[in-house]
Amino acid sequence: MENVIQVRDHLFEKYISEEQIIPEIRRIAREIEEDLGDKNPLFICILNGAFMFASDLSKEINMAHEMTFAKYSSYQGMQSTGILKEIMGPQAQVKGRYVVILEDLIDTGFTVTQLRKIYKDQGAKEVRVASMLSKPDALIEGALEPEYIGLEIPNDFIVGRGLDYNGVGRMLRDIYIIKE
Repeated sequence: MENVIQVRDHLFEKYISEEQIIPEIRRIAREIEEDLGDKNPLFICILNGAFMFASDLSKEINMAHEMTFAKYSSYQGMQSTGILKEIMGPQAQVKGRYVVILEDLIDTGFTVTQLRKIYKDQGAKEVRVASMLSKPDALIEGALEPEYIGLEIPNDFIVGRGLDYNGVGRMLRDIYIIKE
C-alpha cells in the first residue's frame, strides 16, 4: 500500500499499519475476557466505522458473546455536530445485559457518553466501551473515557480501517493521517 494517498480532495499519509493494530485488538480481547468472561456480553458495533474493528475483535474473543449493530450520526464532514441522531438502534435487547459498545474512534467522546446513558436507561446491567483508537486531547468536558483502548493518537483527522472522509477510505487496511 502506498505511503501517501488521495481521498477526495485531501492527501493522507500512512500513519498506523495493520501490523501495529492487530496486536492491540488481541490485547483488548484478552482484557474483555478477563473482565466479562462468564457474562455473555452483548457487543454493539457502531456503524459504519466500527465494522472492521468489531470483526477483528470478535474473531479474537474466546468466550460466549453476542454481536449486534446500531447506527448513529453526529458528524458532518470532519466536524462533530454535537447532536446525536439515531439512525438504527441495536437489534437486540440491552435490558439485563452486559453491554460493550464497539467504536472505531473516540474523538470528543460525545457519542459514547450519550450511548452509555441511553443503554443504561434501557436497563443494561453495565455499559463499557472498547475503541480501536482514542484521541484523549479531543475529549470534551464530561465525556467518559473508554475502558478498552487500542491506541491513543493525536487530535488529527484520519481515514482507513473503517474510518472515512465523507464516505470514502473505510476499506483501507492501514490508517492514514491528513497531510495537508
